[in-house]
Amino acid sequence: MSTAFANVSRSQSGAFRQGSCLLRNVSYIREDKTHFTMKQMFINNFPEPNGDKNRCLSCGTTEITGRRRYCSVECRKRLHYKLEVRTGLVRALNTRYATFCFSEDIIVMDMLPYGSCDIYSFSYPRSPGKKPAEDFCRMADLLGDLWWAERRRTNKRYIASHYVLEQAFRNRVPIVSVKPVMVKVPSIRRGSLTDLEIDKSVLISPDLQKIVKNAYRRQAKEHHPDIGGSAIKFRRVYQAYEELTNWSKNPTFAKRRGFPDKWFYDGNKNRWIQPLPLRKTEDKACLRLS
Repeated sequence: MSTAFANVSRSQSGAFRQGSCLLRNVSYIREDKTHFTMKQMFINNFPEPNGDKNRCLSCGTTEITGRRRYCSVECRKRLHYKLEVRTGLVRALNTRYATFCFSEDIIVMDMLPYGSCDIYSFSYPRSPGKKPAEDFCRMADLLGDLWWAERRRTNKRYIASHYVLEQAFRNRVPIVSVKPVMVKVPSIRRGSLTDLEIDKSVLISPDLQKIVKNAYRRQAKEHHPDIGGSAIKFRRVYQAYEELTNWSKNPTFAKRRGFPDKWFYDGNKNRWIQPLPLRKTEDKACLRLS
């Protein structure tokens, strides 16, 4: 984990819990009663990833149009890199699955440790003018400092991990909130479906070969060079016909797991996975695995 580890005492860690707004089961209320409890802050500011479909999934800017999910490739890669270089933290906490998302007010990282049925939620307030990636780095560094301080004090890794998890807000919610369903996606080029003008949902049809043949005949009548069509277009149609015909005889699938609106960590692979788009037409053609 790329971070500067400082000597943090238990008294310092207590101040950290209040200053950084890491959530716990207990409530914290200022004497003037002008601040929410920790639990109220979590409920009121919890990110709603589906709230704005035109929001960049890496920095949150709304200056994107159409079906784009990120404002730029560099923005997506920047957050992905920041998450990847701090996998040491999630590994130290014995994390099986984790997710990361954010709103205009806070960032949230949910964790499901191995052998646990509870989800541990870490929250950190957004800093003015900062990107979610920068706020995540700050939160991860603080958690890393806590872990190393407890590790030095006790010389026990599992005690240090347990101590850090105690700072989280524990949620008894369905595990599917951090463990997405595994799906098998047909290994077919989208261009082949486009060239034959057929929908991906037909890939699960028992009459797939007949549908592909009929689609090829329709396109051949329009694009065959002998009737004035484009030779280049007809070649693409024929290649798509061959690919889909061969696939119908021996279907192959690619397995994938992820969320459409938040970043996902798979402890078995020790890597973060960017949000995966799953369109309605794809969803019909996907085979869901347990």
